[in-house]
Amino acid sequence: MLQEMIKHLQLPKLLEFADGTLVRTAQDWYKRRKEILSLLCDEEYGLRPPEPSAVSATIQEVDEAAYAGKVIEQHLMLSVKLNEHIFCFPLHIFIPKFVKNPMLIVYIAFRPDIPDRYLPLEEITDEGFALATFCYNDVAADREDYFTGRLAGLLKKDGQRAGNDTGKLMMWSWAASRVMDYLETRNDIDRNNIAIMGHSRLGKTALITGAYDERFTFTFPNDAGCSGDAITREKEGERVKQITDKFPYWFCPNYRNYAERETQMPFDQHFLVAAIAPRYVSAGTAIEDTWADPNKQYLSYVAADDVYKLLGKKGFIHPDRLPDAGDIFHDGTVGFHMRTGTHFHSRYDWLCFMEFMKKHRVGKL
Repeated sequence: MLQEMIKHLQLPKLLEFADGTLVRTAQDWYKRRKEILSLLCDEEYGLRPPEPSAVSATIQEVDEAAYAGKVIEQHLMLSVKLNEHIFCFPLHIFIPKFVKNPMLIVYIAFRPDIPDRYLPLEEITDEGFALATFCYNDVAADREDYFTGRLAGLLKKDGQRAGNDTGKLMMWSWAASRVMDYLETRNDIDRNNIAIMGHSRLGKTALITGAYDERFTFTFPNDAGCSGDAITREKEGERVKQITDKFPYWFCPNYRNYAERETQMPFDQHFLVAAIAPRYVSAGTAIEDTWADPNKQYLSYVAADDVYKLLGKKGFIHPDRLPDAGDIFHDGTVGFHMRTGTHFHSRYDWLCFMEFMKKHRVGKL
């Protein structure tokens, strides 16, 4: 059933180079992956900013007995040297005191206030997880500021954009990689098991981060939808026109060329999901989130599974049907859960993601 649905969509082929040559081996795939990442930069998200020359952190405040004495809470300022300029943004870290070498989730947050409605901090640390979180607006403003402020201002000082110039989703993703730069210097966490997570537009950002930064072992997009993990061809709800009309600054200008021309895209969102392979990815969605189109999200992971299989991984283990509310498919390298309700990052979603991470915790990669 599902393969027939995918065949009907006539998706661009993952396991075929741009020149038509077939991808037959793991070595071939890694070359194809570079081709895919370059394509997504040029046509959807914009160029990834350059690597910084230095990253450092200053701890500004510490509470050694936060959350009933169970958690060490640290407020830091992350400093990134880029193009001879210093760019800074706040970072909050929470370490459960009574867990040795905890796994850690990097959470890209909508708000600087912690905890917030999407972030059940005490429950996360009670589950034995450490957390590092930053607010995306501290990196680049989620509005049309003509790319003149914060990180955007360093990258594009004249405010003019064309072609494959960097969009803000890519900027937020780049900042998450700078958090990883810093986390690699810490000895109080399990650096082999670090996840990137976000909801909605920040779920898209998490996917981009997992695809472009191989240091993240787990990628957890929640309700990522259009231009995230939902197949664009024949998608319900939001499509390229709607998202680029309202949020053009999230993407490179080239992406608008595909508004109402999705069938002409030389890619679709299963390319982004597959670029995470062979590492772990697990998605969350909601049955009433029709703007995101959970069925097209699901098909994206089904389509990406070909790459995981080529690389000898378990891939996506699922029944041959579309998902129902309450489904949790966590047995493979690719996971998926669908809950009741609407577009939201719920406690249930957090528990699902953490259970997936516990189930697939890895040793040294």
